[in-house]
Amino acid sequence: MGKLSEAKILGGIGALLMLIGGIFVPGIGGILGLILIFIAVSYISEECKDKSIFSNYLFQFIYKVIAIVSVVAIFFISIGGLTFFTALESIDTSSFEAVWSFFEPYLLWWGIALLIGWVFIIISSWYLRKSYDSIAEHTGVHLFKTTGLLYFIGAISLIIFIGLLIILVAMILEIVAYFKLPEKLPSK
Repeated sequence: MGKLSEAKILGGIGALLMLIGGIFVPGIGGILGLILIFIAVSYISEECKDKSIFSNYLFQFIYKVIAIVSVVAIFFISIGGLTFFTALESIDTSSFEAVWSFFEPYLLWWGIALLIGWVFIIISSWYLRKSYDSIAEHTGVHLFKTTGLLYFIGAISLIIFIGLLIILVAMILEIVAYFKLPEKLPSK
């Protein structure tokens, strides 16, 4: 069995686990899926003799991690650490004014955090698109190109929430794209 056939199986199963882990059962399934996709992309990169495939995929992962870490850090710093949660216990939740006055000082910081995270997610999806465009070019599976484009459009439109639906479609197409990989690279 060649590297592309292994990438086909690992990538397809990994993408399926990412979909299931990302939507239904967050945690171990998504992490295992991510590892399998990393291995598959590595195999494809080696088989195509194009290191940019793997490096672009790695960059998209790094920017996604930066997005998550920056959002969590800004949220945590803006609330002043764990004291926020003890203060939260003392507010009168039956009064809208009390709840609003408690959360109002944090809203600007939370908006900034989400904006910064959104920008890093867009950068991440750009690198994913570049990686998948290269895979499509080398393997002839043009569904990778469509998948990358949908991830990119989904990331941009996350701000209006329709992006979540577009990313869901991209995740489903990603599964199909991996399972459509050929056993051998097409001759040029």
